[in-house]
Amino acid sequence: MPTSSHDELRSLRPHASIDRRGFVTTALVGGFAAATLPVSAATISTDTVGLEAGETRIPVGDGELPAYFARPTEGKRLPVVIVIQEIFGVHEHIRDVCRRFAKLGALAVAPELFARQGNPATMADMQILMRDIVAKVPDAQVMSDLDATVKWARRERGTGKLGVTGFCWGGRITWLYAAHSPEVAAGVAWYGRLVGEPTALQPEHPVDVAARLQAPVLGLYAGRDRGIPLETVERMRAALSSANKDSSITVYPEAQHGFYADYRASYRAEDAVPAFRSATDWLMRHGLALKNSDT
Repeated sequence: MPTSSHDELRSLRPHASIDRRGFVTTALVGGFAAATLPVSAATISTDTVGLEAGETRIPVGDGELPAYFARPTEGKRLPVVIVIQEIFGVHEHIRDVCRRFAKLGALAVAPELFARQGNPATMADMQILMRDIVAKVPDAQVMSDLDATVKWARRERGTGKLGVTGFCWGGRITWLYAAHSPEVAAGVAWYGRLVGEPTALQPEHPVDVAARLQAPVLGLYAGRDRGIPLETVERMRAALSSANKDSSITVYPEAQHGFYADYRASYRAEDAVPAFRSATDWLMRHGLALKNSDT
């Protein structure tokens, strides 16, 4: 059963102070992100039976990223699934997603991609979180950090095919990384923003890189998403079609943004369950040696 909001707040320890190499976040916090509390009664908790799971450090050019990983205790050539966080960082939901993929036979790893800007899990005010952390994260930095994460995984029994999946902020990044990295075999982007004005930190958006995708991506979107109009989904579909890319977008008509986030009120099991099945089927179809899942 999920803990109460009071218990969750107590579990959120202050993040580490800036280290000597300029990283703000040097360790993950426990529990759910403060901005998401209280958690829903529908929250799913995946155990670690048969798994190795916990925090690790991923070497990057200017220090080390904290990350969460989960993998089967057995197996030498594991497929890899990079799990890309929401705006709330690598909190308990993202860690649980890693365990879900590990139960299917993958090495799943979620790096804290906001480590230089701050720790989003400790921030309760959404507007401040967006302004002071999320808006300051350069796409180029994220691409480099994900490359480093792949290198880490390759040294940790993750020598099989590489998949990438992300949620919300991470959904947008999933499209970008599939255009950036030739190592990606397939991606699954959950309700990530598709269009936007270019900025110095975000010079391109998924619709801009559709023709450069190096791997097929499955987009999973919500028909009632107030932040991602269906018109932008159709623009992305048109861009993929024009580029003759083997990618696809599924829209769940009655779903809202965050319909897979079981810890939130937006969770919609009747869409989340088949969507996750579609995600795993997609990754398997493109070479990831995962087990079948009915969850």
